[in-house]
Amino acid sequence: MATYRFELNTKPNRNKKYNILLCVTIAGRRKRIKTDIFLNRKKDFNAKCKGNNWIRESEPNSKVWNEVLADILEDARKSYKELKETSAATAESVALLVKGEEQSHTFLKIDASGMTGFAAERTQAILEAGGIRNWKKYNGFLNKLADFMDKKMKHKKEVLFSEITPEFVTKFDAYLHTLHNSRSPKEAGKMLHQNTIVVVLKVFKTLVRKSIELGYITPDKDPFLVFRFSGIKTEKEKLNISEIQALEALEPEKGSLDWHSLNCFLFSYYCAGIRVGDLLQLRWLNVEGGRLNYQMGKNHKTRDLKLVPQAAAILAMYRTEASKPTDYIFPFMDNRKTYASAILQADRDTLPSDMKQKLFEEVSSKNALINKSLKRLAAKAGISKKVSMHISRHSFASVAAQKGIESNKVKSLLAHSRLQTTEGYMGNFDTSENDKALESVFGSPVDKKTQLLALIQGMSEEEITSVLASLNQ
Repeated sequence: MATYRFELNTKPNRNKKYNILLCVTIAGRRKRIKTDIFLNRKKDFNAKCKGNNWIRESEPNSKVWNEVLADILEDARKSYKELKETSAATAESVALLVKGEEQSHTFLKIDASGMTGFAAERTQAILEAGGIRNWKKYNGFLNKLADFMDKKMKHKKEVLFSEITPEFVTKFDAYLHTLHNSRSPKEAGKMLHQNTIVVVLKVFKTLVRKSIELGYITPDKDPFLVFRFSGIKTEKEKLNISEIQALEALEPEKGSLDWHSLNCFLFSYYCAGIRVGDLLQLRWLNVEGGRLNYQMGKNHKTRDLKLVPQAAAILAMYRTEASKPTDYIFPFMDNRKTYASAILQADRDTLPSDMKQKLFEEVSSKNALINKSLKRLAAKAGISKKVSMHISRHSFASVAAQKGIESNKVKSLLAHSRLQTTEGYMGNFDTSENDKALESVFGSPVDKKTQLLALIQGMSEEEITSVLASLNQ
């Protein structure tokens, strides 16, 4: 049921005139629509009029303007009737039609030009905003929904908002469970993992909730009020202390891909599991006074870590006299590329979307290259587990737990954004607490040369000069 009435905006505009508004109420939600009619005096408006005489005859243009208001009211009623047939009638959607703005009834449409409709537009907007990680998830959802429409819905080319029902979502979910895992050979029989399906359905749910917010779907038609889904708790792959030691004992040829890859993995591990995207983009300016300070790309939190001797020793192998503060520490990213001019995370946040995508693809490519190398190294170390850059985070947490470090300190070091408990106490631990935790994990003795290199690494030129001068006294 929809109700309509005209109101007068009692707050005048710059010209000291009062705008007449059409108030539309549907299912308890109200939307006020501005008209093009303004009155010089409030007393010329009659809110309790009979017939279509909202503007009193004291206003010279009353006859013409009353006819205009009557037409606006009729347009609103027609819009409501039209939208009601597609279950998309809300105060907001009626307002869009009355104002002459485009109102799409299509959630997704596929034609020769590609994908259009609300879901495709939202996905494109995410890409243009530079949210490359989210864009990949949304794009994956679109592709799977398009395949579902083609293979299970008799080559269907369009899905309306009114068609997104619990039954539709249930059938789509069933289809997802028939898909093979694209990362595994088809003959291996591996199907799409339940947690991957959950990611797809979360995107679907987010798009539906946004559709409701914008008035394309009424809240009572939300299919996810009925359809529920959940993931499966999985055991994170991680290395134990002996397996880490086996990797540390390897001696790849210096300067080789395996040598650089092993250094990256161990440096990440020694620094509480730096994500590969952050590690590959570290510059020498992120290292100062024996500490590593950088802003994470995923959640924009700042990490300030003490460089334990093992981490400092790795850095010592890369720093040369020619090293500039803005140079990448590890030799996987190209200082000459356009994206390299974005030095800080704040700079990378303001890159154009196409440049962000290129940077994301470059990091992903290098990560894949390193992971292939780590697979070879793991085999040489007698490790049967699948070793990748990301499990350095899991391995750090596991080893820290084995050494009795309190879980809240481990979480603080990992800076895990998605854990509410982490968010709650991260601010309660200063860097000294994290320093002690790192020292506790990597407190095993190292040779004197490594200790000396680490000490020098953390000193300024003035401090080194002062120490040398004191030795000559």
